[in-house]
Amino acid sequence: MTDPTPIAGRCDAGFARVRDAFLRNFAEHEEVGAAVCVQVGGRVVVDLWGGHQEPERRRPWLENTLVNAYSVGKGVTALLALAFVERGALELDAPVANVWPEFAAEDKGDITLRHLLCHQSGLPGVRDPLPMGSVLDWDRMCAALAGQRAYWAPGERHGYHVNSYGFLVGEVVRRVAGVRVGEALRREIAGPIGADFHFGLAEAEHPRVASMHDHEIVPSKREHWEAIFPATGDDERDHMVWHAYFNPPDLSGVGQVNSAGWRSAEVPSANGHATARSVAQLYQGILDDRWLSPALRVEAARIHSDGDDAILGRPSRFGLGFQIAQSTRPFGPNPGAFGHYGYGGGLGFADPTAGVAFGYLMNRPGVRWQTPRTENLIDAVYASLAS
Repeated sequence: MTDPTPIAGRCDAGFARVRDAFLRNFAEHEEVGAAVCVQVGGRVVVDLWGGHQEPERRRPWLENTLVNAYSVGKGVTALLALAFVERGALELDAPVANVWPEFAAEDKGDITLRHLLCHQSGLPGVRDPLPMGSVLDWDRMCAALAGQRAYWAPGERHGYHVNSYGFLVGEVVRRVAGVRVGEALRREIAGPIGADFHFGLAEAEHPRVASMHDHEIVPSKREHWEAIFPATGDDERDHMVWHAYFNPPDLSGVGQVNSAGWRSAEVPSANGHATARSVAQLYQGILDDRWLSPALRVEAARIHSDGDDAILGRPSRFGLGFQIAQSTRPFGPNPGAFGHYGYGGGLGFADPTAGVAFGYLMNRPGVRWQTPRTENLIDAVYASLAS
């Protein structure tokens, strides 16, 4: 009988717990296809992949299988912007409008790059309704965000810019780099270290992309929105939350995450295509001070936004684009760890204390906030380090 969950790759003997946890995710937690990679002190100690590339389980997950990384890409977008800060092309506390003049419309001239990075800009979504497919139109999305008024004054509060983040930070990068965000990532970050992480995937690479488990219903009506985020009676707040997630309706890739158009587009908050190995490589590069000085790395991993989140309706914690560890979103036991989760449990993070760089991606997302599969892998890494 054919093994339903083929596993391949390598795992140091001292990290056998991670391999065991990876296997249990398939046996006990309905994993379909996934990969995990861990570096410790710059050395790869785990690089595993397994399962299948689609729900029908026809194609095995291969070493070079790419998959949609969802919000794991936010941390990569932050790294890209910070690399330009490091070289002096951008300033954290200068107005965004200095490099993006149209952004100053509707009294947004005081919003800085720091505000964008730590989700304090008040632009978590587009106010005016946009039709399906607009998410694939970079210029349209950026123009809509630049032309509207903010939901709150910069720095007044924070709220997860779940989909707008990538356009906001990505357009700032485009203005200083002179190329689109995908090309800037290839040129400045991913290319030089051979990291297989992409915004705007070349069509020739589409055959090696795993299919994501997608929603059957695109949330295009208020009744759909209310089923996910019930109305609170505060119309402004409800409008803000619903539009952050569902304007346009396919904003997060719902209904099109497996399409050629989605894979080719640049949607940095939601559609980076990557391997788990590439995610670990990028976070190892941060630990190695490859793109950021130690001082900027520390500043990026410092808590900038903390407490009640205006969009999530629960506490969240951000540095400069990176999520900072909290009890409901752990990156292991050490408080200095930073990274970014993706929808359903994908994760990339760095732990300077333990010297850990971690990447995990899959094609069947778990529950939205706490996913046992991810937590099992993290726990296994630190149990291995402690043994």
